Amino acid sequence: MKPAPFRYADPGSVAEALEVLATEEGAKVLAGGQSLLPLLSMRLAAPATLVDINRVPGLDTVEATGDGVRVGALVRHATLLDDGAAARVQPLLARATANVAHPAIRNRGTTVGSIAHADPSGEMTSVLALTDGSVTVATPGGVETIPWRDLFVGPLETSISGPAVVTSAFFPALPPRSGTAFAEVARRRGDYAVCGAGVVVTLDEDRRVSAARAAYISVGLVPEVHDLTEAVAGQPVAGADWAGAGALARSLVDPDGDLHASADYRRLLVGVLTERTLASAAAEAAERTAA
Repeated sequence: MKPAPFRYADPGSVAEALEVLATEEGAKVLAGGQSLLPLLSMRLAAPATLVDINRVPGLDTVEATGDGVRVGALVRHATLLDDGAAARVQPLLARATANVAHPAIRNRGTTVGSIAHADPSGEMTSVLALTDGSVTVATPGGVETIPWRDLFVGPLETSISGPAVVTSAFFPALPPRSGTAFAEVARRRGDYAVCGAGVVVTLDEDRRVSAARAAYISVGLVPEVHDLTEAVAGQPVAGADWAGAGALARSLVDPDGDLHASADYRRLLVGVLTERTLASAAAEAAERTAA
């Protein structure tokens, strides 16, 4: 199918983009387009105007500091994947981005666009949630920061309304003595994940587990983050009961079934991926602590 007719605007600034969004009813922002264009082609979305922000300066930068990583709205997945400084500050960024679709899509699609799309099967939405991240949104009334818990309200739905441009996403830095891991299961590499898990494990000074958190994709209607600390707290890395954490995770999720996987199969994958990723993240945390 072909998209329904639409008008096209390519503003040169955020202010110009907001002006178009405020005056053109039913306008949508276009950045990478890898999520939006398929919806247009299937006529699941039919905006009256596309506002292409690719000419807007200052939105294509990655800033990595001791506090975290700020990713501009026009930063491509491939650019973030190759950014060594960002990976050192928050390793989950590179690990999750490597699982996003195929290289051709990563070369064009944007990390912030993926987050704004709010797909519960999206890797970057789960990373924003797991790291307690936020997005910065420009509106005619000024700039505001929206924490992830206030951002996602349903599948492909955010709390952002009216004329607005998401200009960046912020991912806090990995805490000290911590490690991360990310894994997913898909029918074919690059397909949407049947289930995925990202985790952060933090150790105390004696290299025992002090905290464990996990985020899951393709499990709920919005990104889900669960605290699994109670299942492994105080345990040494080498002898931690990761199976207990997997069992706890299975009890906390309530996935739906669809043509790709049953609810029971997704729940099984949650347990398996939880065990594997926690073990890997804990081992990395131990190495970082030793160093």
